[in-house]
Amino acid sequence: MQLDKHDRHILRELQKDCQITNQALADTVGLSASVCWRRVNALEKSGIIRRYSAIVDGPSTGLGFQAIVYVSLVRHETSRLQEFIAAVTQREEVLECLATTGDADYHLRVICEDQAAYNQLLEEFLFQLPGIAHVRTSLILKEIKSQAYIPV
Repeated sequence: MQLDKHDRHILRELQKDCQITNQALADTVGLSASVCWRRVNALEKSGIIRRYSAIVDGPSTGLGFQAIVYVSLVRHETSRLQEFIAAVTQREEVLECLATTGDADYHLRVICEDQAAYNQLLEEFLFQLPGIAHVRTSLILKEIKSQAYIPV
């Protein structure tokens, strides 16, 4: 699907507020309500809009411990990679898992209640996964900028 300026404007507005009414969205982007609805529907059906979600403040919910976890694997065997990916995608504490270049194979953004909960996650989950060569943790001290949307 080729995006034009109206599609990009729709995407920007939906990333700011996915609960905006269709009429308000249409007014903001300068389209009729019916045309706007058709465009949003097409963006959803094409997979450009993958899902809608709420961004929750972790500390306000009792999840005050955040870290970036750098994971290196022993080997890059397909079965080990699939096992690792399947395991981390099932864990609620893992907010993001990114395959990367450099010193680590994967970067995980993890959120937990506290340091004890994080230590339990390491010992009972991450260190138990086969194929893990090295795990390094950087604590997130303060969130300076968190961008929940992609500039389009």
